[in-house]
Amino acid sequence: MKITGRTFIISGGASGLGRALAQDLVHNGANVALLDRNEEDGQSVAAALGGDPVVKFFTVDVTDTGSIQAAVQGTVEWIVKTSHKPLGGVIPAAGVGFPGLVLDRHMKPLSLDQWDFVLNINLRGTIDLVRQVLPYMAGAGDATGAGGPDSGDEDQERGVVIMVASSAAFDGQMGQVAYAASKGAVASMTLPMARDLSKHGIRVVTIAPSLFDTNMTAAMPDKVRQGLVKSLEFPVRPGRADEFAALARHAIENKMLNGVVIRLDGASRMPARL
Repeated sequence: MKITGRTFIISGGASGLGRALAQDLVHNGANVALLDRNEEDGQSVAAALGGDPVVKFFTVDVTDTGSIQAAVQGTVEWIVKTSHKPLGGVIPAAGVGFPGLVLDRHMKPLSLDQWDFVLNINLRGTIDLVRQVLPYMAGAGDATGAGGPDSGDEDQERGVVIMVASSAAFDGQMGQVAYAASKGAVASMTLPMARDLSKHGIRVVTIAPSLFDTNMTAAMPDKVRQGLVKSLEFPVRPGRADEFAALARHAIENKMLNGVVIRLDGASRMPARL
């Protein structure tokens, strides 16, 4: 898919991987609807990337279906009335990590509130945003002007979904039961979702990063972070957000990437414990 002249919706776009991808897409000629629950940061990032009509920010809580719906509808209205760049894709990049043993040293089991918090953002928030965007990419956009294939595209591709999993989906550490479950589910959705959407000309690709420099990893204790760095192969450093953005951009542009989960981990495998 051509990035130039398209609009992409990114949740978690005010920081980390989502922000880096938004910057990359704008640099390559796209418009971006930036979704985040942090209004101050979101407005600041949107302004830094050029503001309206290139970037439009929507305050969104991805655990709230109504909040997502308002942002998606607002994006479609923005496309039709202002930007005139049809939908090209959706990237649900909002996510949290909340460590907790399934049974701690005090024989206390994992809190279901903690479990729900992680899965509601990482999994439910992902599928809820994707499912609400899909009708506009798949067909409703024909009536609104918000979607449709590129002119002259022999494959009639309408859009792409780029989801974000984690290396924890495959080799999660102690204390990552909820996080690994949420990201493993995202990885598992990839192929069946691609099959569901093939008749609509929509591809699905999931990226599974390892340790990357983000706000979430910055909050880790130094001991934990250094332990993870020691488990890396090459390069022996955390990934950079621009490296994630580069792969996401390639996934958008390369039509043969579909129904696949791509590990972006420098050959690292998480140890069972630090």
